[in-house]
Amino acid sequence: MASYRLKRIDGDLQRDLSIIISDKIKDKRLIDVPVSVTRVKATPDLKEAKVYVSIPGDEATKKEAMEALKHASGFLRTELSQLMSTYNTPALRFILDNSVEYGNKIDKILEELRESGQISDLTEEGSLDTE
Repeated sequence: MASYRLKRIDGDLQRDLSIIISDKIKDKRLIDVPVSVTRVKATPDLKEAKVYVSIPGDEATKKEAMEALKHASGFLRTELSQLMSTYNTPALRFILDNSVEYGNKIDKILEELRESGQISDLTEEGSLDTE
């Protein structure tokens, strides 16, 4: 399968899963938890797809939400099959993506360093001005 087609399918899967998770899943463990599908990576034969999700909150909340997603994977796959125009609907494997939290942690550290004067903001020095 051409890589551009697979990338398009990955994007479609990401969009469709986001909608299905937010609108159709009625699991109590996911009702008040904002689950974000950050990336989907399907195999070329579309037999399996890794679904990377970001879940804010403490470890217990994340664990419960991941269990709920794994439990709902059959339902999600059925819903996807109705939306997809491909022969196969991939089996879904959910993976917790902590990159958003990691990025926020880095931003916080950089802000603390700027406030303490240990580093300066490049935009203040004018080195990133485009004018």
